[in-house]
Amino acid sequence: MDNFQKVKDLVDIIQKDAEKFYHGGNGAAGTRIRKGMQDLKNLATEIRKEITEKKNSK
Repeated sequence: MDNFQKVKDLVDIIQKDAEKFYHGGNGAAGTRIRKGMQDLKNLATEIRKEITEKKNSK
């Protein structure tokens, strides 16, 4: 469940950068968004593995 909280926190951070990028034209915020999206992908993969392991252990 810790990874779900990490996902929520990361989405909040990315949202702030998205506002800076799309509404303020801040290019560095776009780079942070891309990194954050990659981090989300990695967290999603970890969550999928955890679920599979827990499901198969029963």
